[in-house]
Amino acid sequence: MGRFRLSLLIGVVIFHGASWAAVQRFDRQPQYTEVNPGEDAKLTCTLHHRKGHCSWQKDGKPVGMYPRKYEWVAGGAAMGPGGPMPPPGGDCSIWVRSATIEFDDGEWECQVTASDFASQDALTSNPVKLVVRVAPQRPRIEYNATQMAPGQNVSAKSGERASLRCISRYGNPPAKLKWMLGEESLSDTGNQTSVREQDNPKTWSTSSVLDLAVVKRHHGRSLRCVAEHDLYISRSLDVNVKLDVRFPPEVRLVGAPSKDVEEGRDTVELRCESDANPPATITWRRSQKADILNTMNATVTLRPVRRSDTGTYTCQARNVVGASQPLSVHIDVKYPPRILHVGPDRKVTAQLFSQTSFTCEAEGNPQPSIQWLQKMPIHPMAIADGSAEDKVILRGAEPRLILTNLTYDHQGEYVCRAANKIANVERPVQSEPIPVHIKGAPQVVRRPSAEVYAARGHDAIIRMVVCADPRPRRISWEWGSMQLEAGMIMGRYKAEELAQDVREDCYEARFHIKGADAADARSYTLTAENERGSDRHTVLLAVRGEQEIVDEDTARTRLHSNPVSMIAMIGILAVGMIILLITACVLICAYRKETCCFKPEPINSLIDGIYVKPTGVTASGRNDTQPTTGELNRAWCYLSPNSSVACIAPGDARSEKSPGGPLAQSRRSSHDSNGALASPPIYTTSPPRGGPRMMQGAVVTATGAYHHTGISHPISSAEKALTRGAKFLPAANHPRGFGSAESPDTVFATLQVPRISNNGSTKVAGANRGVSSIYRPLEYADI
Repeated sequence: MGRFRLSLLIGVVIFHGASWAAVQRFDRQPQYTEVNPGEDAKLTCTLHHRKGHCSWQKDGKPVGMYPRKYEWVAGGAAMGPGGPMPPPGGDCSIWVRSATIEFDDGEWECQVTASDFASQDALTSNPVKLVVRVAPQRPRIEYNATQMAPGQNVSAKSGERASLRCISRYGNPPAKLKWMLGEESLSDTGNQTSVREQDNPKTWSTSSVLDLAVVKRHHGRSLRCVAEHDLYISRSLDVNVKLDVRFPPEVRLVGAPSKDVEEGRDTVELRCESDANPPATITWRRSQKADILNTMNATVTLRPVRRSDTGTYTCQARNVVGASQPLSVHIDVKYPPRILHVGPDRKVTAQLFSQTSFTCEAEGNPQPSIQWLQKMPIHPMAIADGSAEDKVILRGAEPRLILTNLTYDHQGEYVCRAANKIANVERPVQSEPIPVHIKGAPQVVRRPSAEVYAARGHDAIIRMVVCADPRPRRISWEWGSMQLEAGMIMGRYKAEELAQDVREDCYEARFHIKGADAADARSYTLTAENERGSDRHTVLLAVRGEQEIVDEDTARTRLHSNPVSMIAMIGILAVGMIILLITACVLICAYRKETCCFKPEPINSLIDGIYVKPTGVTASGRNDTQPTTGELNRAWCYLSPNSSVACIAPGDARSEKSPGGPLAQSRRSSHDSNGALASPPIYTTSPPRGGPRMMQGAVVTATGAYHHTGISHPISSAEKALTRGAKFLPAANHPRGFGSAESPDTVFATLQVPRISNNGSTKVAGANRGVSSIYRPLEYADI
């Protein structure tokens, strides 16, 4: 039974599978197709297991097969009542011959009738378009609803937004539109719209709108609308317009001078260049004055420039859109100085010690500086023989010069000098000279130093210059009780006549001493008189040996010409003194090294070599042995404030050096066997200055005595000084001091080390062998 059911099920499946395999169905359906007018177009339609009849519809209406117009692609079919019958097989594709937009453009469908009445397997493909291409018209641009001619200006104001529309009409399929600004793409085709033409529904009208933000840089550029269509010869056609962007002016000033401009020599040309659309009107103003120029390309020319042209020049441009920012340049015309007035008088005669003044007025740009110069008067004879040169003195640097307390030094010619700089070159000018003449009593104007030197045995000459107007009528020299007038000789003394000096109204007076000696060393006075008064001056003549004068001059020269040497010498002396002081300090510290300069040796290094005999060895030194481990350094030592060390050793301690030698000076350089120390010795490394070293074997006793080699006696004042290194007193209940018969450990148990950290106040009692109650220090050593 089960096998029967399985066989039945398999048979049903096979039957239905065979039935499905025999049902007709599309293999390829028609696709969107474009064709140029007059060309053939193929509409593909193939089926599997076709059993029905093939047919086609266009725009919902059946299409018959007609030779040379609509034909089956498979061909060879028999003619039926409605034309050629569909070919056998599954290919129902057709040819559309010599396509035209009027007959062939539209939506096409491939249909297949049912295989039989009961099958209900009729087929209809998806409608597809067969497009017969039609080239659209050239695109056009509209702005503000006005069609723009190719190349026409599209005018817009900078900062505004301009809306432009591109239209392409009567094309099939619709053209693709895009905008180009120069070579820059502004948009794609996604913003375009297409509608069928009302008068020709088979064709399309397509448009694209551009919303452009207009800026100044767009001015003059080409804006294009490009239409792309396959039927165009070049695949595209475009139309362009020119952007005319209106913007306010921007100006640039050219020709501003970069260096000084000098009157009468230079030319200035200022040009105001404007960038504006529409072109702007240029306006020039100078400072606060009225307009001086209005032009489309304004240029201001100053040839040659004058000082009256100095000012600030401002350029501004204006058009219908707006005005530019004003640009200014300052023209500063330079000119050399010119002296306008010097006075008040053209010639001045003044009395000695009086006052006079001058004024000088000058103009120039930049403002000139003023100097008053005095040209010293030179006698014509000095000029003729060339013995004198012009001497000029700067008397003032202000427009007004005031001279007070006039002397003959003020006599001469005064000029006003005005100067400025143009292009970094000085441009000076001088006024006519104003002569100044001084009248008055004589005045000694050039004096020697207070002391004149002369070599013994050589002639001495004393010179002085006297100025006077009128000329001095009497000149005399006085020394001691002697007097000699000019032109006279007295023995070795001669007063010469006045000689004309290089300066006008000035004269030189000379006094000669022949063979000067020590008696001539004195004061000499010159007296000059005229009708207006007199003047006197005294100098001292010093007569010395020739070498003295040379040495004194040399020393004075060295002192003044080489002050650094003296300073260096003083510095060397100071450094030497410092070095000497440092050396003295070092020596003192070396002498007092315990407190000053040197770190004391550690105690352990000082007491190295002190050791105790092992137990069982007698105090007499018999059976001596070398020190063993742990037996060294068992003496009690104390560090005093002055860095000396005092040590108290038990009776069995021994020195590695000779018996009786100070242990503090011994070193463990050898271990020779030496004699035993009979009593506990006390040693110091450095006793108080001036005092003896502590005696070997000294022991402090309970009765105020010390043991020395076993003999007890009272401590004298001298001996107390010897025990300064260890002032220890045993307790009163101990009958005796430290003897040789004492165990070495007894000393260790009784002697205590003061602690420096708390000034020695801590007292640690010994605890060895229970003797701490017998031996107890009552006072610590003040070492």
